[in-house]
Amino acid sequence: MTGHAAAPRPVDADELARAAAGAHWSPHSVLGAHAHDGAVTYRVLKPFASAVTVVTEDGARVGLVHEYDGVWVGVRPDAAVGDYRVEVTYPDAEPVVLDDPYRFLPSVGEVDLHLIGEGRHEELWNVLGAHVKHWEGPLGPVDGTAFAVWAPNARAVRVVGDHNHWSGRGESMRSLGSSGVWELFLPGVGVGSRYKYEILGADGHWRQKADPMAQATEVPPATASVVTASSYRWGDEDWMEQRAARSAQDGPVSIYEVHLGSWKQGLSYTELATELVEYVKTTGFTHVEFLPVMEHPFGGSWGYQVTGYFAPTSRFGSPDELRFLIDSLHRAGIGVIIDWVPGHFPKDEFALARFDGTALYEHPDPRLGEHMDWGTYIPNFGRSEVRNFLVASGLYWLEEFHADGLRVDAVASMLYLDYSRNEGEWVPNRYGGRENLEAISFLQEANATAYKRTPGIMMIAEESTAYPGVTAPTSGGGLGFGLKWNMGWMHDSLQYASQDPVNRQYHHGELTFSLVYAFSENFCLPISHDEVVHGKGSLLRKMPGDRWQQLANVRAYLAYMWSHPGKQLLFMGAELGQEAEWSEARSLDWWLLDTPWHQGLHRLVSELNAVYKARPELWSDDFTSEGFQWIDGGDSARNVLSFARWSTDRKPLVAVCNFSGGPYEDFRVGVPQPGVWREVLNTDAAEFAGSGVVNTGTLQAEDIAWNGQQFSVSLRVPPLGVTWLVPA
Repeated sequence: MTGHAAAPRPVDADELARAAAGAHWSPHSVLGAHAHDGAVTYRVLKPFASAVTVVTEDGARVGLVHEYDGVWVGVRPDAAVGDYRVEVTYPDAEPVVLDDPYRFLPSVGEVDLHLIGEGRHEELWNVLGAHVKHWEGPLGPVDGTAFAVWAPNARAVRVVGDHNHWSGRGESMRSLGSSGVWELFLPGVGVGSRYKYEILGADGHWRQKADPMAQATEVPPATASVVTASSYRWGDEDWMEQRAARSAQDGPVSIYEVHLGSWKQGLSYTELATELVEYVKTTGFTHVEFLPVMEHPFGGSWGYQVTGYFAPTSRFGSPDELRFLIDSLHRAGIGVIIDWVPGHFPKDEFALARFDGTALYEHPDPRLGEHMDWGTYIPNFGRSEVRNFLVASGLYWLEEFHADGLRVDAVASMLYLDYSRNEGEWVPNRYGGRENLEAISFLQEANATAYKRTPGIMMIAEESTAYPGVTAPTSGGGLGFGLKWNMGWMHDSLQYASQDPVNRQYHHGELTFSLVYAFSENFCLPISHDEVVHGKGSLLRKMPGDRWQQLANVRAYLAYMWSHPGKQLLFMGAELGQEAEWSEARSLDWWLLDTPWHQGLHRLVSELNAVYKARPELWSDDFTSEGFQWIDGGDSARNVLSFARWSTDRKPLVAVCNFSGGPYEDFRVGVPQPGVWREVLNTDAAEFAGSGVVNTGTLQAEDIAWNGQQFSVSLRVPPLGVTWLVPA
């Protein structure tokens, strides 16, 4: 045995004490193997050991002596630093051979650190967080996990978890200089290990924090991060190739909005990959939209208060099982949109809030950094590393989970500094205005980067104001979204539909006003989850009359919606005629499908989607006035609207919408072409549980000028019903 002929490499007493306490900013400078004067000093932190020996790659054994508070030291003269292991003996136990985390070089490279510092690392998830790695060495292969976290104001950071019984004194991380990144490779830690970071903040207090970049978590209410590695093999190559070659918003887009936990309670990602996929395929929606699948602590937030921006919620399974669900949807020809919430995050102590003892991810000024209404923090959009974190989060879902779009929640709250604030509670921008210039710049960066890296996807804004240029290109100063939710249409049309038919003539403008601005943005018409909670009632219950009339109103409303310019989104349950308000705590009322009337509504939605996808008139020119033509928008006395939709190759479809309680026989309506017309959809058909006021056979356009058209047809118009006509 060799050992103590040479003196150990000296270390300052304070440095040694900090390393022993697991509170050193650069523990690798004290611990591990260090060459000096032709010798190698080994320092190992094993607080409870009774004996420690270093075994080198050539078989030499270096016995260490206890130096200070769990630190063991020994010297091998006339040697160079090489591979080694540590043999540790604990009282009343056999020796165990361990690897030393302090013998490894940093796992984060200089280029990565430069990009992080610039706020331009578009694949941040591949660098920060926990990553399983494999090393080859003279003493054999080493498997472990490299941990890296951004905490620039921390005094020390250490990894705690299952592997060290949640005591991180012996696994403190090293600071990688001005980047603010801390790093440590831990041999032997693998997939499934639970962990957190224990951070000594600038204020001198230790905090345990979940990993902001964790790609998996414990099932809530537990809050630890979990080491994971994907082994999933995708089968959607055809879908992805076709997606990249087209602009999704130029095609048919009919979205089914889904809360995974309550569509059918108790289903996992893998079970949904069978049941949900088959259901959406049968009903004919082109896309599903998931309420946020990012990890969140409180189920009642529906996912809108995110604590894991890179971690799918573990409530329904593993990340690879979510990949399987998305893959299954793609292989069935169904796109996937995921709600994304970069505008605010909760104050839970285990997560992003005051991460390193300072306002790191959030803006330090509460007038800029807190949503008082929601009890959440607002990201510091002016800080490059925070912007990078959020942009990378969006890209992560698009690239790693093959999402076909992101619906960005609460955009209005991001755009305006005075959003939901009183005078004196907000700070004007540098020009004295109310626009949040940093948040606007972030949205432009997020959209431009997403479209650049993942062509064919859709970025969708939930934006409730008249902010100009939401869907205009960033090159011209717009925000760069592909679609914007038309919240004004939703409010006005639901207000109209809730009126008794005898009063609707006085609200006619609420149904027609949307066409004043319909082509100012690329709109999506949403009947979302927000409209069927908190006392608002289900879509069915918003409608006046008895049950038959309510269902007829819903059928007519949906057909009007499907034929209105813009794409459409429908929250789950509306297609059933859901009676109760939605609650995340229970499944939809699937029993309604046992009743013929509700079966009829469900059948209509499937038919709407089928006809919609087959008729380019309804979607190929949604965003210009060339795709829409009023025939008669002013027939308020009879509660009737009629208009034409035009495809890009100038083929028409005429929609006649009757929101009165009675039918109209021999109703004349102008049509834009002569010849024979036929009915391709009628919401009052018996198969939809209607009263059967339909137009069988064909309709001959007569040379009778009507509604400003040279030709017209005479037809039956159903009560509380919509009919679509096309040239035969």
